[in-house]
Amino acid sequence: MILCLCNALSDAQLAEAVAQGARRPRDVYAHCACKAQCGTCARAILSMIRDLGSSGPATQSQAS
Repeated sequence: MILCLCNALSDAQLAEAVAQGARRPRDVYAHCACKAQCGTCARAILSMIRDLGSSGPATQSQAS
């Protein structure tokens, strides 16, 4: 699914960027060698970053 029409960024590209450490929309744009154009997609990208981050492998809690 295309998330950013201006840059033709797909959800697969977003998932790859997040897997490589992207935590903000600008990180995704940098990973994909582009930049925000109109900004309409930024909210959807941020939402997907949060969703992908929360569905990733469980983080280990530190023992006290």
